[in-house]
Amino acid sequence: MQAIIRSFIAFVALALAGPAFAQTYPGKNVRVIVPFGAAGPTDVIARLLSAKLTETLGHQFYVENLPGAGGNTGTAQAARAPADGYTIVAVSTGFMVNPSLYARVPYDPIKDFEPVTLVAASPTVIFAHPSFPAKTLKEMIDVVKTNPGKHSYAQPSLGSTPHLSAELLKLTYGLDLVMVPFNSAAAAVTSTLAGHTPIGFTAIPPTVANIKEGKLRGLAVLAQRRVEVLPDLMTSAEAGLPDQDADTLTGILAPAGTPKEIVDRLRSEIAKAVALPEIKSKLTAIGFIPIANTPAEFAARIKSEMEKWGKVVRAAKLKVE
Repeated sequence: MQAIIRSFIAFVALALAGPAFAQTYPGKNVRVIVPFGAAGPTDVIARLLSAKLTETLGHQFYVENLPGAGGNTGTAQAARAPADGYTIVAVSTGFMVNPSLYARVPYDPIKDFEPVTLVAASPTVIFAHPSFPAKTLKEMIDVVKTNPGKHSYAQPSLGSTPHLSAELLKLTYGLDLVMVPFNSAAAAVTSTLAGHTPIGFTAIPPTVANIKEGKLRGLAVLAQRRVEVLPDLMTSAEAGLPDQDADTLTGILAPAGTPKEIVDRLRSEIAKAVALPEIKSKLTAIGFIPIANTPAEFAARIKSEMEKWGKVVRAAKLKVE
């Protein structure tokens, strides 16, 4: 009986201390795991946020790149970190796709993490070499249908949002379009620039300059609304192709069990940072749309993305051992 009373008193004390503890957080430096190499979109956004959080919260938020296995290596380390708010992880859509794509994944995306916020999203852009005989997405579909198996597309990595968006388009419209995988968006763009692969699917950031300069022809962004950085580029919705939206997401998670007060504090500070004109303009300039939603909204988005892309992975029979 005394043990039960002591446990109850400890629980009440922790509950009462929660808000005060959150106000003093952080009391030391915070590790921000990025499960990818440097200079990619997830890394760029994580460093942008870390610099601002360091400035506003008084302790350093430092990025640690832990690439490997499509993001699984670093994400698994984050899942095993203490749930005290001093390790967080920046993830992309692969976090939600990998459980369907890989035979084994060393984390549970629902049970092992507390969603903090979806920071920003970048729609997939479809582009082509200027010599390709199509100027719109609908024309591209017609060209591929007329010449089954004769055209190929470049994508940045197996299981990435651009790859899956291409597979979804193929499944929806019965396209025989050959997939050519690369190990980065830069390599996929370079292949299309050279005409080796006439069509490319990537997130927006690596394509902006080439589309604006006319070195690549933008065919569409897979979104409901146009993006500021490429305002003249039609969306798939405008082209009359529904249900093709495909975003590359960047979000922040904490290990499961991280106190709600800390999660809420992190989300609040990130939302303030994303709303700043200088941060917003930097995100927009690289093709990302600022979001900074609530933990509950991000949790719902994680589940919906897992369901959506899981269906595509299974229908396209994609698998990584």
